[in-house]
Amino acid sequence: MPPAFPERAAWGTASSLRAWQQQALEVYFGPDGTLPGPRDFLTVATPGAGKTTFALRLARELLDRHLVQQVTVICPTEHLKRQWAESAARVGIKIDPEFQNGQGAVGREFQGIAVTYATVAARPALHRNRTEMKKTLVIFDEVHHAGDGLSWGDAVREAFEPATRRLSLSGTPFRTDINPIPFVQYEEGPDGVRRSRADYTYGYGPALADGVVRPVIFLAYSGEMRWRTRAGDELAATLGEPLTQDQMAQAWRAALDPKGDWMRHVLAAADKRLTELRRAIPDAGGLVIATDHEAARAYARTLREVSGQGATIVLSDDPTASKKIKAFSDTEDRWMVAVRMVSEGVDIPRLAVGVYATSTSTPLFFAQAIGRFVRARRRGETASVFLPSVPTLMGHAAEMETERDHVLDRPVREDGLDDELLAEANRERKTPDVVGDELPFETVEASATFDRVLYDGGEFGMQAQPGSAEEEEFLGIPGLLEPEQVTQLLRKRQADQIASERKRKTGDPRADRADRTAAEDLHALRKELNGLVGAWSHRTGQPHGVIHSELRRTCGGPVLAQASGEDIRKRIDKIRDWAARRRH
Repeated sequence: MPPAFPERAAWGTASSLRAWQQQALEVYFGPDGTLPGPRDFLTVATPGAGKTTFALRLARELLDRHLVQQVTVICPTEHLKRQWAESAARVGIKIDPEFQNGQGAVGREFQGIAVTYATVAARPALHRNRTEMKKTLVIFDEVHHAGDGLSWGDAVREAFEPATRRLSLSGTPFRTDINPIPFVQYEEGPDGVRRSRADYTYGYGPALADGVVRPVIFLAYSGEMRWRTRAGDELAATLGEPLTQDQMAQAWRAALDPKGDWMRHVLAAADKRLTELRRAIPDAGGLVIATDHEAARAYARTLREVSGQGATIVLSDDPTASKKIKAFSDTEDRWMVAVRMVSEGVDIPRLAVGVYATSTSTPLFFAQAIGRFVRARRRGETASVFLPSVPTLMGHAAEMETERDHVLDRPVREDGLDDELLAEANRERKTPDVVGDELPFETVEASATFDRVLYDGGEFGMQAQPGSAEEEEFLGIPGLLEPEQVTQLLRKRQADQIASERKRKTGDPRADRADRTAAEDLHALRKELNGLVGAWSHRTGQPHGVIHSELRRTCGGPVLAQASGEDIRKRIDKIRDWAARRRH
């Protein structure tokens, strides 16, 4: 680092600047640290990478150089205002998180304020006047919220156009609509489509390689669902099998029903996983992301039964929500249940186990949800997230490392990264709102089956009953392992399970392929492909995810979790062709 940047970060934010934070500062101030820096700067860094530390280090530098006189932080939620103020106080920047539009001047002891996007949209002229009075650094936390509505974008642009410096931060994919985000630069690509241009990007892949974030193990559960419609008809489906959209929605709803056995089994499995992680990470905590108030309270009761301890329930319309989040963060309590609240400031580094118990499935919401569990505190920590075997979620899990830019000039909601949907998803609910909930619905049966593990672009394991030795093998993976050790252990667990299954089926005519269900056939094809990918990875040194991406690019079709049997067979043939060519 040049002399302008001390080795250590501003006191209280981190023991030292991470490599990406140092690099981003060099990009901002120049390699020798002497440039004044650009007026606008967009930093895109994966959740858990340390965007707040970087932003406050930059703010401290700008204040010390007298390039700015005050700081304004714009946040998505009320809770995040206080979080920013507390972090800023530790580096000697006093931020007022209680500023309201009606109070006028800010106290002399403060060097800035933290407000929400909604507060700015209500009185943009007031905030423009504050910005014009002093040289101001404006920090936009999760800047894509500035485009939550055309009026919000216009208000942000009006309020902060006079700012001396503007730092935009984002940790999740940008909006997919055609409204440009204020103060973000766009460039036209060869295809004529304009895309956002980040000044510095630090994605999940590089952060994982650097040990800055945790690798995520996704544990998927399927199962048999039966439900009764308003007409009295009783329907059934297997979660994870090919289903129509309506069937999937209703089967998913039955799985999440607190009265069914599916959630009880999954919560029990998640609690076992948490117990295993706490052997290596004593304060590890778990978070259940629920759909509504009623479900949240029911899940909390179930967790008390399976774990012997109560769970903290956090509802966004609860005025004590921020205090509950902070209290949970500061203790070693096992579980928290939150009604959505993914973008409501649930930022607890010790969270290591998650249960995705909501029907919301947009990529942006999923990315924000998983971001709650990836913050690494020491090398070797892993995160475990339990999911229903729904193709949409399996696809999101498989594509976690995909980088997305905000793209203009394309149809609205092309891939679901839509902040209007996210806002709707995070809006407080006191009653269920799963697809189809407008119809009377009664869950008759909801049983759970361990399906498979998704990790590093690969799939591991075969179906097993809850409480079985096979399931226990995957739940018992140690909590402190290097990423490559996790992969090796998952391969071994899978090989042992396959060997055990073959042994049980020796001489059993029911094991004949003709008697397999469509789901079992797909499962076998996935295992065959993953085995070939593992062998190719060993041969070439390429990561599993890279090989899967190349197969998909070459052969077409969706991600593996959503691929048909024909899609998978094409990829199997292709990778065998690669192997044959390499031999010759």
